[in-house]
This record gives sequence, C-alpha cells and structure tokens, in this order.
Amino acid sequence: MTGRLVHTGQVVVDLVLAVPALPPPGGDVLASSTNLLPGGGFNVMAAAARSGARVLYAGSHGTGAFGDLARAALTAEGVELAHAPMSEVDTGIVVVLVDATGERTFATGTGAEGRLRADLLDRVIPTSDDVVYLSGYSWLHETNRAALLEWLPRLPGSRILFDPGPLIADVDPGDLHALLSTTDILSCTAREADVLGELPPVAVVRDGAKGCRVHEHGRIIDVPGFAVDVVDTTGAGDTHCGVLAAELLRGSTLLDAAVRANAAAALSVTRTGPATAPVRAEIDQLVEARK
Repeated sequence: MTGRLVHTGQVVVDLVLAVPALPPPGGDVLASSTNLLPGGGFNVMAAAARSGARVLYAGSHGTGAFGDLARAALTAEGVELAHAPMSEVDTGIVVVLVDATGERTFATGTGAEGRLRADLLDRVIPTSDDVVYLSGYSWLHETNRAALLEWLPRLPGSRILFDPGPLIADVDPGDLHALLSTTDILSCTAREADVLGELPPVAVVRDGAKGCRVHEHGRIIDVPGFAVDVVDTTGAGDTHCGVLAAELLRGSTLLDAAVRANAAAALSVTRTGPATAPVRAEIDQLVEARK
C-alpha cells in the first residue's frame, strides 16, 4: 500500500444524550446518559486506519477543548494532521438527542471544520496513488466549498471518492453536477442514490443489512451483507466507506473491496457507538467464515 486516504471532510465532536423523549418547546428532559465523542469524518478515517490505510486529515480543526479531543482521537488512530489548529475558533459540536425508540435528533454548531481556507489546502499535495475523500457536507460550508473547487482541478490523477451524505438535496444542483463529473467512485445510501437520480459510472450504493450494489461501467452486481445481531447502526455507513477506501488503496478490485466493506459495516453494528469499525483481522475472520 503506497497511497493514502486524504480526507477533506469535517471532524466534529458529538455530545450524545440519551433521553426518554424530546422535550416540548421551552421544556427540559433529564438524559439517562451523556457521552462526548469525536464524530463526523473521524469515523471514516478511523475505519480506514484500522484496516491498515495511511490517513491524512486535510480538514480544519480548532483551538479549545473540542479541538483537543478531536486531535487526540485522530492521533490515537494514527491519522496524520495536515494543518495546525486554527487559533481563532474551536472545533464544532453536534448535540445528538437519542430517544427511547432510537430516533436521533441533531443540532449542529459549526466551528473550525467549516472554515477550511484555500491557502491551507494549497499545502496538501496528493499523489496519483492517493484516494481523496470528499463529503457532501463540505458543499454546505461556503468557505470549504470555495477552497475545494479551487483545489480539486489541480489534483494529479488521485482517485476521488465522494460520499454525498444525507443532506445532498441541499447542495446546489450546479455544484453537484460539477462535483459528480470529477468523481471516480461514488459511495452513497440507497436513499441518496434516489435523490441523485443518475449515478456516475462507478458507484457503491449501500443498502443496510442487504449489503450494497456495485455499479461499474454499466454492470450492476448485488453484494450481500452479513447476518449479525444488530445493536446500534450508528456509523455503519462511515465504516463501509472507510474500509472501501482502505481496500482500494491495497489494490483490491471494487467488488472485493465492497465485500470487505460489507463485513466491516456488519461488525460495526454489533457494537454501541459511532466509531465502532473493526480491525483488519476481525474482517478477515468474518469473510473467511462465509467461504
């Protein structure tokens, strides 16, 4: 493996509160548990790193308690940081309310991760061996969007892996068309695929426990999932995308990479929490058990 996963998305900190139900307007509710965890793009990078990929975080991070937590988590996973912390702002936070049914409600406070400047990206020089990860969330931050639009045309043949995310319908259609025209591999959910309509020639469409569908230059192959006892589906898509990237960096075919990504996502939902991606040996064991 000579290339890296160059992640241009956003790392935030999730404040996760388990509540019996959402409070009424002006009301309050007591949470049964509280967790402060790295989130957002961290989950993709952790999954890739645990499968043996070299990972570079090319996004912005801030100065303060949240930025410190995010950096410590990235460092613990072996992820390299392309930039020093921004001195004027902390990393952002997402308040996640999880009710008794498992439904999640979010409120996001954007910080340094939404202020990626063009001059910072200029210092990131991918190679043709790298996989560059783009997140649809980046296009919802004007500064990040402008910086990436200036930087992407200068890439030296790196493969671009685009994960649109659930807010893809909020991205300007013109921007989305331009972005998809530069995408080498799309990784999205079935719902996101419906929103996009026409997919690029190479795409992996995730479909939960069913597994995924691999679209490759007109050929569509269903790749079945792995049967497991589901505990928590949080972060399964991020795990899938991160392991897919790691396997492509190892030289695997897209189909073989999708099999391992399905296995990794299945293992991740057997554990509680967002960053529950397995290590490579665990994926090996599950894949081998199917043969």
